[in-house]
Amino acid sequence: MAGTHIDIRAADGGKFRGYLCLPRSGKGPGLVVEQEIFGINENVRLVCEHYANQGFVALAPDLFWRLQPNVDLGYSPEEWQKAFDFMKRFDIDKGIEDVGATVKQLRAMKECTGKVGAIGYCLGGKLAYLTAARTDVDCAVAYYGVGLDQNLNEKGKIGKPLMMHIAEKDKFVPPEAQAKIKAGLEDMKNVEIHSYPGVDHAFARINGDHFDANAAELANKRTLDFLKKQLMAR
Repeated sequence: MAGTHIDIRAADGGKFRGYLCLPRSGKGPGLVVEQEIFGINENVRLVCEHYANQGFVALAPDLFWRLQPNVDLGYSPEEWQKAFDFMKRFDIDKGIEDVGATVKQLRAMKECTGKVGAIGYCLGGKLAYLTAARTDVDCAVAYYGVGLDQNLNEKGKIGKPLMMHIAEKDKFVPPEAQAKIKAGLEDMKNVEIHSYPGVDHAFARINGDHFDANAAELANKRTLDFLKKQLMAR
């Protein structure tokens, strides 16, 4: 189910693009899809289309727009280098503000039931955690978020349900960082953490170098059940 591009109004003025996919019914809960470091590329669009097929109004905001609009990278060595450059220059705080603007706009759309969740991968996994802490999103899911051990001081602001997926062999999140994250969040009743042994970063990225079908299937099932419970249950 192919999507369309829409404009999203930033809180501090200006506008940026988002990739929107609607469910067949034309109406459903909202889901903000937070990108990896490669921009709104084919993989992000596929995630939006997948969740639209599951009944969600899925919207992926172009969070690199302040650096360069419409970034859409693949996975060649040159594109990896560009992606890392964008990540180094990316303003996380402004990014979360833009996510908040996306949540607000999505919630107000006639196609949205009013409830809105967020899901993010890699950089988006970190953003999903911060989205749970800094916005009024109804729930969030973080896949292999990087650098979360440096943001545990924000956990007290997480009031809604958060699910996290951790790759135990993640080369960007070493074992000591994973242990710190788990220990730091173990007292959070609304945070659910799942670890996946033997898999590396981006294990759920279809056609990625570290894609693991079994781990991805399990994580994606847990995620879908979680999102349906939080956003669709009456």
